[in-house]
Amino acid sequence: MKQEINKKQEMNFNSLVVVIQQVHHELSAQAGRAVNVSLTMRNWFIGCYIAEYEFYGADRAVYGDKLLSALAKKLGHLSNCNRRQLYRYLRFYRFYPQIVGTVSPQFRKLLPKNIVAGKVGTASPQLSLPAETLISSLSYSHFDQLADLDDETKRGFYELECVRGSWSVRELKRQINSLYYERSGLSYDKRKLSEMANQCAEQAMPGLTIRDPYVFEFLGLRAKEVMSESHLEDELLDKIQEFLLELGHGFCFEARQKRILIGNTHYFADLVFYHRILKCHVLVELKLAEFSHENIGQLNTYLSWYRKNMMTEGDNPPVGILLCTDKAHALVEYALAGMDENLFVSKYQLKLPKKEEIQKFVEKKLRETGYDDESE
Repeated sequence: MKQEINKKQEMNFNSLVVVIQQVHHELSAQAGRAVNVSLTMRNWFIGCYIAEYEFYGADRAVYGDKLLSALAKKLGHLSNCNRRQLYRYLRFYRFYPQIVGTVSPQFRKLLPKNIVAGKVGTASPQLSLPAETLISSLSYSHFDQLADLDDETKRGFYELECVRGSWSVRELKRQINSLYYERSGLSYDKRKLSEMANQCAEQAMPGLTIRDPYVFEFLGLRAKEVMSESHLEDELLDKIQEFLLELGHGFCFEARQKRILIGNTHYFADLVFYHRILKCHVLVELKLAEFSHENIGQLNTYLSWYRKNMMTEGDNPPVGILLCTDKAHALVEYALAGMDENLFVSKYQLKLPKKEEIQKFVEKKLRETGYDDESE
């Protein structure tokens, strides 16, 4: 519950802190909502125009099934306008034609003539929440997940539950994967099931909406500017990057917060190098926490993706370096995906920095930052 400030009372230091925090959180949330709505509307408009062109384009027969590929080639300079995304925008428009009713007067001039005339979309929106509620409550990433559901009743169910529970995108995906809709249909006490589903549900945080991968690309921001988990992590990655380059063992810096798309989910590899001697990519992941098998599993997933999508002729399999820090102690683990253990030991380990080398360096930097002195 928000703490109200009594303007009649004299402001003291504590009330000053409270009111500044309140102003910051409320206006940050408002800014986040505005950005998300703008991105959602941009993608809806793109889908709308593609649909209109497919029906009324004068030269549409020239492109046929290759329309999205040709369009993606021309729009390559725009964020998230590859062929796959253009298809998803088209599908988004077809599933949510009622969004036309939320277009403000200043942007109605952007609508195609047929839409202005009243011909809107192909889907029937009767099972959906009001468009204004959807736009104000859900980000485009929510809509992107919902559009994967072809069944209109199921989609309407998840829309309602998502809005009621203020679910994050990750929570929406989790509930869909757990077959919440199907379980609800089989449940005698649907209210109790809903309460249980929302009891531990992860809610969307207003301050995190702008960190959505779609959003920061829409705003022209680099991944590094918005994706680092903390200032300390960012500082450590800077130092580790410099350290590996200065070792002189063939490391060539390639990327920071490299975006990896697996299925419909975006992941980010902290540091990516190419090793000119080993002829392979080296991925570095930093976790400000104790080692867990989830960490090594995540890094191995990145390595598998690199092996499949980034290896070229003459390349060796990629290798990963996982750094986990628990206050002053650092643990270094090498990760390999689909690589022969003997090959790794005999060849790779000779050219990669020793675990002890990296551990000592990271622990030194942790002490310099005072991280090891922080309370639990």
